[in-house]
Amino acid sequence: MVDVHRYHAISEVNHRILNPLADDHLVLIGDICALHAGQRHLDLASGKGEMLCQYARRYGTTGIGVDSYDGCIDSANARARELGVDQAVQFVHEDASTYEAPPGSFDVVSCIGATWIGGGLPGTLRLMRAPVRSDGWLLVGECFWIDEPPPAAKQGLGDECVDLAGTLARFDDAGIDLVEMVLANHDSWDRYRASQWLNVSNWLAAHPDDPEADDIRAQRDRSRRNYLTYERRYLGWGVFVLRP
Repeated sequence: MVDVHRYHAISEVNHRILNPLADDHLVLIGDICALHAGQRHLDLASGKGEMLCQYARRYGTTGIGVDSYDGCIDSANARARELGVDQAVQFVHEDASTYEAPPGSFDVVSCIGATWIGGGLPGTLRLMRAPVRSDGWLLVGECFWIDEPPPAAKQGLGDECVDLAGTLARFDDAGIDLVEMVLANHDSWDRYRASQWLNVSNWLAAHPDDPEADDIRAQRDRSRRNYLTYERRYLGWGVFVLRP
């Protein structure tokens, strides 16, 4: 198996947002939360830092992004310099699951598409809740089943997902209030997934003799087959806007 970071570096080489969130969705979430200058934002597993950078430029927020992958930290710092917000945001190379922040020290705490840091949604909500102010926002990106999938889909995609009602129940169990949500649609899913196939194809054409070329092609093929067979029909994804 190809290292997951290496595969994503190839398949998402030109992606700024590492999930099915569209650019206008990113802005919509910030507007929903009425973000404004002076607010502090902690982004756990921050990827290439697009959310923190865009919010700092658009709303005047400041923030810290935490990620364990060097490539993401480098990309995030480059993006911050490009947008002129490198004095407003900081990217820390640490394990997001063990990052320590003072209790109640952030107005926004987010984890977008990386709830594996807490072993799933319930554990990640516990990680997120401690550093957020009592009147702050929690933003979590998570998958859910649109419709009951066949067993083969759960086998291929994992069985951690639940439907939207089940996701709400997990928020309720955590004592957290779901107040809004912004969900991906077929077009944003297609742009995220299908563009990866092209990126891998371009990489394979440029690196035919790479020792991992066959494995990367096989991983692309599995991912493409899963998406077209199951994910596009059964799997949803969204950012859930929460209050503690």
